[in-house]
Amino acid sequence: MNLHVINAGFFKLDGGAMFGVVPKSIWTRTNPADSNNLIDLAMRCLLIEDGDRLILIDNGIGNKQDEKFLGHYYLHGDDSLEKSLGKLGVGFDQVTDMFLSHLHFDHCGGSIKKTGDKLELTFPKARYWSNRDHWKWATAPNPREKASFLKENILPIEESGHLQFAEVGKPSPFSSFDITYVSGHTDKMMLPKIRYKDKVICYMADLVPTVGHIPLPYVMGYDTRPLITMEEKKAFLDEAADNGYVLFFEHDPVNECCTVKHTEKGVRLDRTFPLKEIL
Repeated sequence: MNLHVINAGFFKLDGGAMFGVVPKSIWTRTNPADSNNLIDLAMRCLLIEDGDRLILIDNGIGNKQDEKFLGHYYLHGDDSLEKSLGKLGVGFDQVTDMFLSHLHFDHCGGSIKKTGDKLELTFPKARYWSNRDHWKWATAPNPREKASFLKENILPIEESGHLQFAEVGKPSPFSSFDITYVSGHTDKMMLPKIRYKDKVICYMADLVPTVGHIPLPYVMGYDTRPLITMEEKKAFLDEAADNGYVLFFEHDPVNECCTVKHTEKGVRLDRTFPLKEIL
């Protein structure tokens, strides 16, 4: 099995929204803001090469939205999904499985492309993976999350016949990773726990978006159930510290991976490093 970091570019979000009740004077130490209070965030995906399967985890915002929409998020950087896959010699039609941690637009927008007026699968031969609970949550969204669940990113997947569901409470459909389900950020977000050599690499999605979010109270204003997020973070980070898990960050603009450790103040950062250090 081989793992490959897939960088889909950078975008910006409001720093206060990303850190909730934590004061700006504290969160800017790890995530500096620009003059508009916006912080840089990565869209860092992961490609798992496992036998004859090429499994892509998340795919960024994509590029089919209009300029007004994309202008809200200040997409920048030289990386894109297509470029990053192309550097590995991987075409969109070679991806066998598109695993979606959840269906917020910055995680699944690259699932669908626009050709003229037609919406099509970006990965035409892939199975697209969600779970029934989250799919229902996303296709009948609550008012708080409605702006994050864009029907043009979601409904064409089902219409194509390529939609598959992982089953909550049952074994993962993938031999290379288990799935942890968490519901503080959004209902039944899926976190892959990848077994690689003698390590477990955890794709953190939006449970812990950046290194700066490791302390328990550092919870996003975007989370629908922040108290549940804190419970889920505590359980996950305690397990990670106990077992030496590697945390892989989707949104940290600088740090790809870290380990964590127990301290008198709770679980805290141990060290950061690029994924290639352990490959």
